[in-house]
Amino acid sequence: MLRGALFGGVVALATLVGLTAGTERWVYNSLFEWRGPIQPHTPIIIVSIDEDSFDELNLQWPWPRALHGQFLDTISKGKPAAIGFDLVFAEPSSHGPEDDLALAEAIGHAGNVVLGAAFTEVKSQHSVKADLNPPLPVIREKAAAYGFVNPIPEDDAFVRSAMLTRKLGGTTYSSFDLQLYRLGEKSGIRAAPLPPQQPVLINYRGGPQTFLTIPYYQVLNGEVEPQLFAGSLVLVGATSPVLHDVFPTPFATRGDMPGVEIHANLLETLLQGLALTRVSIWVGVALAILAGIGVVLVTNRLRPLPALGVVSGVIAAYAAAAFALFVWGRYWLDLAPVPAALVLGYGATVVENFIKEQREKRRLSRYFSPSVVTEIVRQKEDINLGSARRRMTILFSDIRGFTSISEKMTPEEVVGFLREYLTVMTDAVFQNGGTVDKYIGDAIMALYNVPLEQPDHAARAVRTALAFQERIKPLSEKFHAKHGLDLRCGVGVHTGDAVVGTIGSEQRLEYTAIGDTINLGSRLESITKEYHVSIVISESTYEEVKGQFTARYLGEVKVKGKEIPVKIYAVAESNLRHTDRVPVKAAVTIFEGDVSIAEFQGDLSVAAPVDDLSRGGCAAHDLPKEYAMGHVVQLRLDLLDGSPLINVKGKVAWTSKEKAGFAFLE
Repeated sequence: MLRGALFGGVVALATLVGLTAGTERWVYNSLFEWRGPIQPHTPIIIVSIDEDSFDELNLQWPWPRALHGQFLDTISKGKPAAIGFDLVFAEPSSHGPEDDLALAEAIGHAGNVVLGAAFTEVKSQHSVKADLNPPLPVIREKAAAYGFVNPIPEDDAFVRSAMLTRKLGGTTYSSFDLQLYRLGEKSGIRAAPLPPQQPVLINYRGGPQTFLTIPYYQVLNGEVEPQLFAGSLVLVGATSPVLHDVFPTPFATRGDMPGVEIHANLLETLLQGLALTRVSIWVGVALAILAGIGVVLVTNRLRPLPALGVVSGVIAAYAAAAFALFVWGRYWLDLAPVPAALVLGYGATVVENFIKEQREKRRLSRYFSPSVVTEIVRQKEDINLGSARRRMTILFSDIRGFTSISEKMTPEEVVGFLREYLTVMTDAVFQNGGTVDKYIGDAIMALYNVPLEQPDHAARAVRTALAFQERIKPLSEKFHAKHGLDLRCGVGVHTGDAVVGTIGSEQRLEYTAIGDTINLGSRLESITKEYHVSIVISESTYEEVKGQFTARYLGEVKVKGKEIPVKIYAVAESNLRHTDRVPVKAAVTIFEGDVSIAEFQGDLSVAAPVDDLSRGGCAAHDLPKEYAMGHVVQLRLDLLDGSPLINVKGKVAWTSKEKAGFAFLE
């Protein structure tokens, strides 16, 4: 949780210092784009001073103010609710005082005209000079009101909000839009309460031409009936790009939204009560911290891809919630902090977990096969490596007489040989899903059914023991060529309960197993020397694997530390033969003795059905007697399909009660 809070805190700090402000402005513009234009409901009509009007009137800008007076006389006949001039008449007309007076008289006759003023700031090295620049006294005295028309561009030049009042020299001045709002409300236009805070976020209805727009010259020339303006708020302003009264807005990102249309959108926002509310930045800060904590918890519990799916889903849900709040709740919620915290927390945690996994894999690879290591790391805490009682199969292996053999080698040769030998044998353990517990010189201790469940753990251990016998052959050939000595490997296998897990001291822990099962497995390995066999398994292991491998009962033996004798079995290496076995319908007649079949007389033969057959030998069952290992016999095979009888000499390779296997000697 602490790391998650740290990741969230980093994003929160970036939000507080404004590093995400540019992203939030882009998101704000996008929210309008995704929402789309909406038809205005307030009766607002724009009279545009556009290129067509310049062409039709053929007058140099600024136009004579008497012309504006004529315009007012025409439009007033329609009895609009209010007329707003988004123009500033702060300087005397170049056409003389009569021109100003003509406009003033028309304003007075109309009685509901709001004029524009321009706030200006002149900054020098030591001071800032601010001025309102109101209309000329002769003009403003006749007006219903006047107010400042200046927009408030943000750092990226976009106009997203507006001030309704501003202070200058201890006096509070109302904006052009606030004055029109008051006149419109007074004239009967339904008006919602004003927003409680400034600046006001403009809820744009759309881009240019969203409101009804009529060219200035059409009104002046009488092409539009004055009654069209009845009860409406009429805004007069420049829309021609040459007058440079255009700005970028969310619906006009190229900067082609006329200032008069911005006023129209602000008036719609005020009168309809549609002002947007910026959610406190502290909400985004808190959500970022919570997101950081949550994503670390999720990423630690899930694998990277599922966790990425959860993170992506949360980001999508958060974006959808922010959009819904914007459209239906009119709230602007910061979008960047939560996704940023989620991405940062997810990415950092995945990298950290990857590094930890690699370290854990290197540590676990000393004991477990690569597939087991991968599963342990994948399941994380679901795999319990703590000590617990468990049924398992233990395997011990040892090289016969290696102590005396090593005395004839240099220490460097011993180390080099052991590295090669243990690598080959460990690979056999891992291929059969075993866990290498430890190396004791040339001895190997391996566990099965840990830490993952393996229903066939006993069979896995026996297969490993057989693999040891195969893998030591090429090593023995190399060793004989170099040192003139042969290598033989003895393996003991036992199945039982033991305590397994990370066991040791506070200074050092190792994954191992302890208990009587371990001791017996070690004793069985040493017994292989006494019985001159390669693999000895206990009765409990035999019960698990009987029918899967050829095993011979060796009898009962009393091992050190055990009061009750233990039944033991030898596993025949014939389980490793490489010729294909074929199930056939056949019978075999067995003639005892190393003589020709023709010399046999009377009842010296035994007939039995054949289990399987290969080029190397066959197996028979339902034998009336048990044959000794290594005994040579004559065999006559009858395939029962009309084929000629096959006579071959064979050697008893293994035997088990009424079953026996014969290796062909020819």
